[in-house]
Amino acid sequence: MKHLVIVDGVRTPFIKFNTLFKDLPAQRLGAFALQALMERNHLKGHQIDEVIVGNVAQPPEAANIARNIALFAGLDERAPAFTVQRNCASGMQAVADAWYRVQAGHGHTYLAGGVESMSQIPLLFNRPAQNWFNDLFKARGIGQKLKTLLRIRPSFFKPIIGLQLGLTDGFCGKNMGQVTEALAKEFNIDRQAQDAFALQSHQKAEKAVKKNIFQQEIVPVSVPGSNQPITADNGIRFGQTMEALSRLKPVFDSREGTITAGNASQITDGAAMLLLMEEAYALSCGYRPLARVKAFAFAALNPEQMGLGPIYSMQRLFEKSGITLKDIDLIEINEAFAAQVIANLRLAESKTLCEKYLRLSRPLGEIDLQKLNVNGGAIALGHPVGASGARLLLTLARELKRRQAWLGLAALCVGGGQGAAFLLENVEA
Repeated sequence: MKHLVIVDGVRTPFIKFNTLFKDLPAQRLGAFALQALMERNHLKGHQIDEVIVGNVAQPPEAANIARNIALFAGLDERAPAFTVQRNCASGMQAVADAWYRVQAGHGHTYLAGGVESMSQIPLLFNRPAQNWFNDLFKARGIGQKLKTLLRIRPSFFKPIIGLQLGLTDGFCGKNMGQVTEALAKEFNIDRQAQDAFALQSHQKAEKAVKKNIFQQEIVPVSVPGSNQPITADNGIRFGQTMEALSRLKPVFDSREGTITAGNASQITDGAAMLLLMEEAYALSCGYRPLARVKAFAFAALNPEQMGLGPIYSMQRLFEKSGITLKDIDLIEINEAFAAQVIANLRLAESKTLCEKYLRLSRPLGEIDLQKLNVNGGAIALGHPVGASGARLLLTLARELKRRQAWLGLAALCVGGGQGAAFLLENVEA
């Protein structure tokens, strides 16, 4: 078996939606990251076998956004590119696709990652409005056009919010927050536990910023109308307190809900790109890889319990690799919601819950909080859905190298009832 390694990686700052990146299309955002990665590693476009980019919203003006990103980044026009979509795991799916191609002998050098501009997910016309516009466009003659115009209704101009629609499960009809509220009730996760987890996310991220932990992974982005490039994440709340978190109102269930804007991931714009190579080739070129992709797994479950996706995928990953939780030095679990991560922690360590959900006769194991999201997570950093999977792998690979640790695990839940988990190995540990 050939080994795929993460040679290097970068990401843009992660920026709260409708703020600093609101006028920057996803294809341009991705191009900033890809171009910086190419320049930093002195790569030319003809050296790249393929560009693979994960993206959820799929901008209509940038069909096959991976190809747009590659060209905007200045890659050789002969470098092929394609886009993948597995909701929140899209960035990880891009890496998985590169792994498959290396195993098949199709190439040895790939640029893979993810991007999302949640600010630019469009507003949509409802179906009656669409029908009316179609009839108006087809109308012939003044009389027919006037007759069609008279059918106009105010309700035609009530937009459908594309972002809200995308965060709603098409099968069960519930949005991700509603699904997680049900999970919080099922696992008896109260508001205080969620807020405490959120507080730790911000505190860890604040500490990481002060120690320049993200300095090597973040590249500056120039935005229209500004002379100063954006160089840092803007979602981290420095000096966050439990008092401030406790004042926030529930978002999805105003009467009995526990999920607030403070203990859920932020809606975010951002991109993350990785340079991936077949290991022997990378070493022959003189590169010192960050980490080896040792194994990965995707899993599926009831969409109404999608938040448990990390544990479902971790179970499959451990079965494939022979690794257990005790072997893991660092763990990244995407913080879609504090309640969702806590539910996974409780599921993993409970024999009863593992029997119920995973059909295991023993618990999966305890997840050590000292190893979990050591530099903060999506509650503080943000969650640009197409990019988060790649960001988790990038952050994990760099932290393994920084600590000279051996094994790292990255996992996330996926809308629609799926999970993804990757096992990274420090090449030099």
